[in-house]
Amino acid sequence: MPEISLSVIIACGGNSTRMEGINKQLAMICGIPAVIRSMLAFDGIEEVSEIIAAAREADIPEIERLAKEYNVTKFKAAVSGGNTRQRSVFNAFMQTDKATRYIAVHDGARPLVSEEHIRKCIKDASIFGGAILGVPVKDTVKVVSGGLITDTPDRRNLYIAQTPQIFRRDLYVKGINFAQDHDLDFTDDCQLAEAVGVKVCVSPSDHSNIKITTREDIDIAEAFLRRKEKL
Repeated sequence: MPEISLSVIIACGGNSTRMEGINKQLAMICGIPAVIRSMLAFDGIEEVSEIIAAAREADIPEIERLAKEYNVTKFKAAVSGGNTRQRSVFNAFMQTDKATRYIAVHDGARPLVSEEHIRKCIKDASIFGGAILGVPVKDTVKVVSGGLITDTPDRRNLYIAQTPQIFRRDLYVKGINFAQDHDLDFTDDCQLAEAVGVKVCVSPSDHSNIKITTREDIDIAEAFLRRKEKL
């Protein structure tokens, strides 16, 4: 595999509106803040050269303090996010080292991603130009309009998109330029790549790589973590 240098953007600028007053980025998962667990998952991977957080302005001092406290050695900076996820990631991207060949975007509230899956995603991105972690949906999915079912897609073809999402830098820049030129606002970075014709690989993950969205997810994440630690 060719030599890879990777800038990691940790997206942690959300408002935690469904967390009943808990800041999900700073929520403790078995004693360590979620965003720090997300950073540490990448910190020991040799291909990673820097970690940049896109955060709410009010959270930046605390994230910088925690990164130092937990010795996140590749942490470079925390930058202020924008009014959308895409804008926040763009702001962080502007602070990345232009010499890095790949860009990874990972949710700060997805603290249980495994090193094994990150490494597989990096390898797939180096082959295909872009890769994301994903898992097959477990339930039957319905398309609904006006409260009525209009379609039932074949779930064998449906996957839940996770992070990290990793792309060759030049392809990512091409996607950014396309989105800005056409005033588009995407909900994940894979859509940037798709918009410019990149066939993105889905690297197999598992369902423990959950995103903390509600208070119950903290309990679920801690249960997953305790099980992993017993294995």
